[in-house]
Amino acid sequence: MSMFCFQCQEAAKNTGCEIVGVCGKKEDTAQLQDLLVFTLKGLAVVAAEAKKQGKRDASTGLFIAQGLFATITNANFDNARFVELIKATVSKRDGLKTAIGFSSDADVVNWNGSESEFVAKGSEVGVLSQPNEDVRSLRELLIYGLKGLAAYTDHAAILGFEKAEVYDFIVEALVSTTQDLSVDEMVGMVLKCGSTAVTAMALLDEANTTSYGNPEMTTVKLGVRGNPGILISGHDMKDMEELLKQTEGTGVDVYTHCEMLPANSYPAFKKYDHLVGNYGNAWYEQGKEFTTFNGPILMTTNCITPVKDAYKNRIYTTGLAGWPGVTHIEDRPEGGSKDFSALIEQAKTCEAPTEIETGEIVAGFAHHQVMAVADKVVDAIKTGALKRFVVMAGCDGRHNSRKYFTEVAEELPKDTIILTAGCAKFRYNKLDLGDIGGIPRVLDAGQCNDSYSLVYIAMELQKVFELDNINDLPISYDIAWYEQKAVIVLLALLSLGVKGIRLGPTLPAFLSPNVVKVLVDSFDIKPIGEVKADVEAIMAGN
Repeated sequence: MSMFCFQCQEAAKNTGCEIVGVCGKKEDTAQLQDLLVFTLKGLAVVAAEAKKQGKRDASTGLFIAQGLFATITNANFDNARFVELIKATVSKRDGLKTAIGFSSDADVVNWNGSESEFVAKGSEVGVLSQPNEDVRSLRELLIYGLKGLAAYTDHAAILGFEKAEVYDFIVEALVSTTQDLSVDEMVGMVLKCGSTAVTAMALLDEANTTSYGNPEMTTVKLGVRGNPGILISGHDMKDMEELLKQTEGTGVDVYTHCEMLPANSYPAFKKYDHLVGNYGNAWYEQGKEFTTFNGPILMTTNCITPVKDAYKNRIYTTGLAGWPGVTHIEDRPEGGSKDFSALIEQAKTCEAPTEIETGEIVAGFAHHQVMAVADKVVDAIKTGALKRFVVMAGCDGRHNSRKYFTEVAEELPKDTIILTAGCAKFRYNKLDLGDIGGIPRVLDAGQCNDSYSLVYIAMELQKVFELDNINDLPISYDIAWYEQKAVIVLLALLSLGVKGIRLGPTLPAFLSPNVVKVLVDSFDIKPIGEVKADVEAIMAGN
């Protein structure tokens, strides 16, 4: 076995990728990512000791979060960047050890060695280095939750919003994966990861809305104009802001792609008339959609797929995203902005995007907008016009089995409303599902990051109807997952006591049978099934 990775939904045979990742990740890249996580654990051990001594290093938490974020599925495939991150992690660890007088066994690794030496070490410390299947399962569930938590934490920090308690938990949780804990202790840490996620998502929501205003119901165009354009994908709103400012007045239009679609709903971005609308669909379609776009593409975070020659000379990465041989836009200097001039100048030489669809979709139903029509929602529930909310948030992906989510949306009775966030929405957000009393039947809260809005809406409805238990609400959960940001959303829901979640298109490969049993017994998690039977069960509250 040359590699082993089972962190995403597309793990080969729902067991694990052993030769090359379905995502395109190669053996050496997988092993460098494993080594980076390993060294981040070592840094966390030292950081925990520094905190114990009252000598906290304020920069360590964010550094660890960014390192974890770099290993999330479809974020970074650039080996050179991982080598740099590993060396930086060890340097930070050793500097902190010296500062606090922390002693430990000497390393046997030459941390100034070659990439091939790092790859060899990575093969020794990967997932399967833990032989106990159940311990491995719970540790990896926690680590994958931490990767999602790290992504949300980094997004908030970019906008200047940070909380020490989130960083402290990331350190605590990583340290726990090096300790011999009981099953109950490990499950407790997983649930604490979920509750910390609620804090982190609320912080990111505050960061986005403070910086750009509350998203509002917005009609987003799907067609194109005749000007050259730049396509922005990923999740980073700060990059969006700086790109719009730098393209203003240049004759270059800006289009969103995939998880950047919600940017169209923020008041701060709507003022730019060269923000045309959204181009394309979910992340896995980018091979053909980036080709037809004709202009430069900016990948701000995941998800990037193997880059095709058709657009390799006009795709750029930034932040923690990376692909070997692709131009990387360096981070902004302190107090400054990123420099997108290369994209703008290239765009001016490119043809306008080729139109791939026309029409429009409605977005912008984060919690503030939904609460603005709360009286209509409550009245619709009381009169029986609205029977049930169905949360269909999460990720989209390549599997044909994901048509299940389209068919569920079509099969649900017209007295239901779908609450969504993340790229899972591309399975049904362009269907004509109508409305209930003027409220669209698909309420799109935004990115996967914005799943907090769905949690917030549920908690507010619980208050309105004076219910003791969140599970007494007329809300069902039919979640699509793909990568680790969906894992942390799941853990957040579990930490709030939500039960009866359907999860698909498959249960995670990293969950051992015994861990699945714990989740089923404690939270009634269940795999998705046949569409008609699931819809009947959903409408019955089961």
